[in-house]
Amino acid sequence: MNNNEHNNNPLHGVTLEKLVTELQAHYGWEKLDEMLRMNCFHEKPSINSCLKFFRKTPWAREKIEKLYINFRKNQTK
Repeated sequence: MNNNEHNNNPLHGVTLEKLVTELQAHYGWEKLDEMLRMNCFHEKPSINSCLKFFRKTPWAREKIEKLYINFRKNQTK
């Protein structure tokens, strides 16, 4: 990857842990569960359980990454 490709990737340099932590701090577990309907937000939610789930479940990781990208876009407005 060249430098320009990194600049076009909104997730470049953002760890999965940072992503989940920021979203949880902003929305809370209940709102994340409402928005994405995933058990990791509903059944005994924790950062570690979410990380484990998202690392093993590509479709769920894609959803949380899209939510994070939209969240960051709205933060910069």
